[in-house]
Amino acid sequence: VQLVESGGGLVQPGGSLRLSCAASGFTLRDYAIGWFRQAPGKEREGVACISDYDGSTTYKDSVKGRFTVSSDSAKNMVFLQMNSLKSEDTAAYFCAAHKRLYASATYCFDLGMRQGLYNSWGQGTQVTVSS
Repeated sequence: VQLVESGGGLVQPGGSLRLSCAASGFTLRDYAIGWFRQAPGKEREGVACISDYDGSTTYKDSVKGRFTVSSDSAKNMVFLQMNSLKSEDTAAYFCAAHKRLYASATYCFDLGMRQGLYNSWGQGTQVTVSS
């Protein structure tokens, strides 16, 4: 199982970025993919989750309406579209994967932010929001 993130960079407040997570070594539809972030001096936190098989998604409250997680099972890729970026979104962003425990339309809502379930992590991509 390998995950590789890309798409980070420097953007002004109010701007947009699209992060990509290329997955290999497993079938995306059998897994839940989470996006997490860690700012300097802060704990890593969950941002979004998607379960391709059942379409389940969930978001951290502070990014709802601004971030959108999506997947392309044909390409085995997951994306995080980030709009209306704020300085507090500055962090290293990671995608992570774990094999779904069951199929449910609420899978990500139920379990998507539990970091302990994720056993494969990418190397991260830096997002800096600054003027």
